[in-house]
Amino acid sequence: MTLQLDQQPARTDLEVHRIGGRIGARIDGVRLTGDLDDADVARIRAAILQHKVVFFRGQDHLDDQAHIALAERLGTLTTAHPTVNTGSERVWTLTANKGMAANSWHTDVTFVDRVPAFSILRGVTIPPYGGNTVWANTADAYERLPEALKALVDNLWAVHTNAYDYADRDESEDHDDEVAVRRRAQFRSTSYETKHPVVRVHPETGERSLLLGHFVKEFVGFNQRESSTLFNLLQNRVTRLENTIRWTWQQGDVAIWDNRATQHYAVADFGEEPREVRRITVAGDVPVSVDGRPSEVLVGDSSAYTNLDALIS
Repeated sequence: MTLQLDQQPARTDLEVHRIGGRIGARIDGVRLTGDLDDADVARIRAAILQHKVVFFRGQDHLDDQAHIALAERLGTLTTAHPTVNTGSERVWTLTANKGMAANSWHTDVTFVDRVPAFSILRGVTIPPYGGNTVWANTADAYERLPEALKALVDNLWAVHTNAYDYADRDESEDHDDEVAVRRRAQFRSTSYETKHPVVRVHPETGERSLLLGHFVKEFVGFNQRESSTLFNLLQNRVTRLENTIRWTWQQGDVAIWDNRATQHYAVADFGEEPREVRRITVAGDVPVSVDGRPSEVLVGDSSAYTNLDALIS
């Protein structure tokens, strides 16, 4: 059952405003830092679990170190990325000036077995137009499936791989330019494949959610053509407009989302305007199916990305 905000101590300065029917809330009245009051951290965490993604305006005071300190209040951190050399141990800086963005629906880093729990993204340079990000609620998408589809997906498994990254599905004219080619090569510099349940049980809320997105290579027991048809059927359920929330970024905004219950899509519609956002990731555990089976590593070792011993301790 979803954790409700009224289970946490009441605060008069921190206010949670629901902004979407199925996903999304804005939190006002708080200055994000690493030394937040424990009650505020508890309310923010509860809001993330309930609304899947939450937004904060006016957090221009954050730098990388303060961003890291904030993220650590939500749990153990991963390294910046399993394959990309980001120049920082914890911070992944995503820059673009030719409309390049994660222009595809995905859940972060599902090609490893340790799927991240939370992502904390802050807007550093925001273009004057475009560059929005859209999130979708994968728990609600599952809950609204017809019973016949639930019966299918409850026992369905999929192989996820980093060979299927968003650069491959980017239809922009810069797809084959030198920068894009280098990014793809680095993204695939270490191969990962993991078999995940299509329906995972959320470790904190107990909700069931669809674990899909563009890193899916194929469904176990189905050929490529069948996998494509089935993927589109399920993915379209996730990304129905009424199941999404679109955020128009402003300088200093922060978004925090539950990576175990969402997908997101960064819209590449800002021309050649510069855009920079920075992400820090909170480690998650290995997904578990409805019948209690954990995800299975097929290729690659992601222990350097997420230390499971640190999560257990």
